[in-house]
This record gives sequence, C-alpha cells and structure tokens, in this order.
Amino acid sequence: MQIIRIALAICAPLAVTAGGAIAAGQPQMTLASTFGDWSLMTDTNAPHLFCFITSEPKSSQPTDAQRQPPRAYISAWPKDGIRAEVSFRMGFRVKKNTPGLATVSPAGFRLFGSEDRVYVTDSTRELKLVEAMRKGSTLTVAATPTNGAAVTDTYSLNGVETALQKLQETCF
Repeated sequence: MQIIRIALAICAPLAVTAGGAIAAGQPQMTLASTFGDWSLMTDTNAPHLFCFITSEPKSSQPTDAQRQPPRAYISAWPKDGIRAEVSFRMGFRVKKNTPGLATVSPAGFRLFGSEDRVYVTDSTRELKLVEAMRKGSTLTVAATPTNGAAVTDTYSLNGVETALQKLQETCF
C-alpha cells in the first residue's frame, strides 16, 4: 500500500509539461516554492491529499548509464499522518534482491528496490535518514540496474532543511 501511494505521488509531477499542462488522468500538481536545490510540490486539493519535496542529482556515476532522469523525493500524506516518506526514482529497473545504499556522511542507510525506485528498508531508519539530510551537505544513492553495474547519484542537500519545514507547514 505504501509503495502504491508513493508511486502515485511520484508519477504526478512527471505529467507536468514544460508549459505547465497536466497529462490526462494525472492529479494536478503545483510547484509551490523552490529552496536551494529542492522544490516543494503540492496537489490542488484543499486540504492537501499529498505534497512532496524533490530534487535532481548534481552528478551521476557512471555518466553514460542508460536511464530516465533520476529524482529524490520526500513525500507527505496528511490524511494518513505521514510526514516524511523517502524514495528515489533511479530511472532504471532495479535488480531484485540487490540492496541499494543512501549515504549522508558518515551514516549509511540500506534501501530496497521496486520497479525503478528504491526505498528505505524501515520507518525508523527513514526518520534517521531525513535527520541526516537536514544536517548534511550531500547525499549519495547507489543502486544496481537489472542489466549493468551499480549507479551512484549525488544530490545537494542545499535547501532541504527549509524545504522540509515548508512541506510540514504547507501540508499539515
């Protein structure tokens, strides 16, 4: 259930075109604000059904990996009381039974894959990752595609503290 809810929230911003139009059948999402390298997206419902902050990596290794654009997400589901659900769209199908790793120095967090995304293995570690992100400067996320070598994305955490604060203020 949690993965389905995340997938819906993550797919919504993908439907936004360059001109701001929304693809048919997708919930309408709005860019509420940008804080450093992180953007706050909200649905158009009142009260909000979900909101999230998102960012794209500053670098990826290897640079020639064949995939869709990767993104990091921290989602909020006010109706369900979920304040910070972390996920990463890798842009490729993740190899089954091969754990990924998110690192905010010096801490590492095990990830599991589903389709083209990776998630933190348990909610306690997820909260610790969010806290580490608030205090850190960079986040690396590594996962292995079904056919190929491990890929590592490096995200800037510039603005994530303010974006998280605004996520809570806006959605709850």
